[in-house]
Amino acid sequence: MSKVSRFARTVLLGAVAAVAVGCVHQPERPLAADHPHVDLSRYMGAWYVIANVPYFAERGNVASRDVYALDKDSRIQTTYVYRKTLDGEEKTTTSVGTVVPGTDNSRWVVRFFGLFHTDYWILDLAPDYSWALIGQPDHKLGWVLARSPEMNEPTYQSLLEKFRGFGYDTTMFERVPQLPAR
Repeated sequence: MSKVSRFARTVLLGAVAAVAVGCVHQPERPLAADHPHVDLSRYMGAWYVIANVPYFAERGNVASRDVYALDKDSRIQTTYVYRKTLDGEEKTTTSVGTVVPGTDNSRWVVRFFGLFHTDYWILDLAPDYSWALIGQPDHKLGWVLARSPEMNEPTYQSLLEKFRGFGYDTTMFERVPQLPAR
């Protein structure tokens, strides 16, 4: 397949993705009074996807993580790393985030392929930056992220309870395998 054909296919898949999951920037809504202040320099680095509300672009992915890097223009360069099987080849996709002013760095607009954008809301964040809850205004997608690829069940359940408090249907979340079963 030629590079042009691959690019066209990627753009088409991105368009379908945007329509399928409603990846459009939502109108601004007031932040909750207790929204987290996010120190971007501390937030940068690798975050493992412990669980998510699966959608077609991530469904079936394993050993997935987001790697964030702040560039010289204060944009957040994101590399999503994943595998289709735990022993499979790593694959990546990229996006660019921009912090929404006045949100204490807790709300971003993320652009894919330079064409589509979506909201990235840091709903809650551990004081030691060991986990983060990511959501969107429509509550259709959500992610439990952690600095470590493993999370014990009591911690995971307590984070699902936090999502429930934000109005999410937590039965939609599925754990993402990170390591081979022991």
